[in-house]
Amino acid sequence: MAGKKPGREVESVEPGEEPRLFHIGVSPHIRGKHTTTSIMRWVIAALLPLTAYGVYIGGTDALVVVLMSVVGAVATEAVIQKLRHLPVSIGDLSAVVTGLLLALTLPPGLPFWMPLLGGVVAIALGKQVFGGLGHNIFNPALVGRAVLFISWSEYMTTSWLVNPQAAAVQTSAIKSINAVTSATPLATMGNVRDGELALEASRYCGSLLFGNPWGCIGEVSALLILAGLVVLLIKGLVYWGIPVGYVGTVVALSWVLGMDPLFAALSGGLLLGACFMATDYVTNPMTARGKLVFAVGCGIITVVLRFYSNLPEGVMFAILVMNGFTPLIDRYITPRPYGHKGLVKKV
Repeated sequence: MAGKKPGREVESVEPGEEPRLFHIGVSPHIRGKHTTTSIMRWVIAALLPLTAYGVYIGGTDALVVVLMSVVGAVATEAVIQKLRHLPVSIGDLSAVVTGLLLALTLPPGLPFWMPLLGGVVAIALGKQVFGGLGHNIFNPALVGRAVLFISWSEYMTTSWLVNPQAAAVQTSAIKSINAVTSATPLATMGNVRDGELALEASRYCGSLLFGNPWGCIGEVSALLILAGLVVLLIKGLVYWGIPVGYVGTVVALSWVLGMDPLFAALSGGLLLGACFMATDYVTNPMTARGKLVFAVGCGIITVVLRFYSNLPEGVMFAILVMNGFTPLIDRYITPRPYGHKGLVKKV
């Protein structure tokens, strides 16, 4: 075999056996069946029903938000790669997924330039500044949302509305919250905990499951979010421990602190963040144990922010904070070597 170049077929003969050919090449020798493009296609497919229903509930305003966000992300990816003299890779659909996820975290009714700017920021500051796909530390879509939230918090927290398209979900709970608070159910529950308002959380769960007209575009239906998660789980594209660990931690701690567990799981952007943001390949730990630590950390931070800060929703900041801890988790929670049984004590 000496003197043969990598990539060449080498004949190996054992005594009494027929000649066998081995193909010698560089690693990796085992390749997955999924490519970046195929993964992104499945993510888009999992998000399409949720996006379509969000546009139905949010109306034309929601459609504009989705289109502007995707256009901003894709155009920025192409321009920056051109300026860096790199191959333009918008065909891998990763920028489309970033723009779509960003749009789903935004409320309908934003000025068209705001989601457009969010898409630009998500790619430029959340992805390309680190070197591109696979090198970013933080979830790009959440970076874009964080910049919009900090810069124009009034738009991000009050521009939700009930549109005529949501007539099918005009329940008494919707009419009640419109009449007394001008806020989302989760913000209303903050008033409940402060003793300012006496509303039962359970009255909102039906709307949160089937047709939620409050909050962000991607919060319209918990069932559609879970259906998208099932698709990704069946295809083996996400690790189940992250959404289960994240939501489970929030549910348990919220119950201890006096909030309806079902409402805690369904309200806000928890399910969207746990199923589609926290599961991002690049920004969560590599090992199964590390992913569970990451998920529990996201859950703890979310509950702390929900109960002990002025922010009714802590999912965005929780995931971004734990993204920052991912390298540390990977450093100290390492994979167990194959066949390792621990040290054997000598007698």
